[in-house]
Amino acid sequence: MATVVVIGALDTKGEEIRFLSRLIEDRGHRVRVVDSGVLGEPAFAASITRDEVAAAAGVSLADLVSERDRGRAVTAMSRGVTAVVQRMLEKGELDAVIAMGGGAGTSVGTAAMRALPLGIPKVMVSTLASGDVRGFVGVKDITMIPTIVDISGLNRISRGVFTRAAGAICGMVESSVPAGDDKPTIVASMFGNTTPCVETPSTRAEQRRPDRVRGRRA
Repeated sequence: MATVVVIGALDTKGEEIRFLSRLIEDRGHRVRVVDSGVLGEPAFAASITRDEVAAAAGVSLADLVSERDRGRAVTAMSRGVTAVVQRMLEKGELDAVIAMGGGAGTSVGTAAMRALPLGIPKVMVSTLASGDVRGFVGVKDITMIPTIVDISGLNRISRGVFTRAAGAICGMVESSVPAGDDKPTIVASMFGNTTPCVETPSTRAEQRRPDRVRGRRA
């Protein structure tokens, strides 16, 4: 049994988060829901409440509610959710993470995912996934799934998208990656007239590989 962390705003996406969580639980995994909402009442009790998320960001939820500044709220909850998932990972309470949301939810969810190491399964179910997502993904292995329709209730389209998203994160966490015999890696960057400086040692290193030397096996 793996622990899958589900991130979302339970005031505006509560019904959808509950549906997604139950699908994951039906596959035999443990779910821990992190509530990233701010203004409305949560649809159900989260494993990590919005008050705890705000506290992890060093702010008061009451202040965020009273200020009603969406930009500040998103920034604070992004910082809080990031701190929460990092702490959960350190405690061995996170094997995979999936989030759901629109613009704000995508910013919050992917901020937390980018803070996690490569290899931790990460899925973002987003209304923005069909556009340029470079700013959300960065250099991490985040899978973006477009919702096709807005995240506003369950219907014949969204149920299919959410069900397959649950299947994706479960399939990822259930898969075992075979150990390889990878050799040490040397990374070099090049641009314009520096290309020959990089290609020359690269070629020589390739020629010195054991499998390229006569009479020796790889």
